[in-house]
Amino acid sequence: MHRFRAWPAVLILLFAGVQFAFATQATAANRSQKSEDRSSPSLSREIHHQILLLPFYSVFDSINFTLEGKKVTLTGQVLRHSLKESAEATVKSIEGVSVVVNQIEVLPSSASDDELRRAVYRALYEDSTLERYAIQNVPPVHIIVKGGNVMLEGSVESASDKNLAGTRAASVPNVAGLRNNLVVHPKESAAE
Repeated sequence: MHRFRAWPAVLILLFAGVQFAFATQATAANRSQKSEDRSSPSLSREIHHQILLLPFYSVFDSINFTLEGKKVTLTGQVLRHSLKESAEATVKSIEGVSVVVNQIEVLPSSASDDELRRAVYRALYEDSTLERYAIQNVPPVHIIVKGGNVMLEGSVESASDKNLAGTRAASVPNVAGLRNNLVVHPKESAAE
């Protein structure tokens, strides 16, 4: 008889335990989702950092990406097929990335395009105003040449630097066309 009186108490405890478990699980899921949302900017920074560290990534390559949740889409142009493969493998290995779509174009080999790349490089980075961009491991202004057409990709600190880079690149002989896609990102002052 004593066993039947204990059942309601056991059921109440069991029911309370199940409710607590569900509440704890829901709270943990919410925390995980918030943590995932907050990690998106840090994941983006990590992807950008790893791209800059790729072997053979140079001023003559441009790799961009978009991040949608855990899916990364790589775009841009590179000189070497191995760099395209390396970019994909490197981004796939980053924690938080589950899918990589590689849409990077490998530029065709061309002696005249190689000559033009070097000439545009000299025109930009030997200029006294623009030379400060050349001192980084991977300069922020990328020179993409395909079939005699030049694209300037990346970023500069001012609109005047963007215009000067476009003018200097356009002045190089044998440039069939120029697209200046440079983005202006003003340098932050030390006081901020």
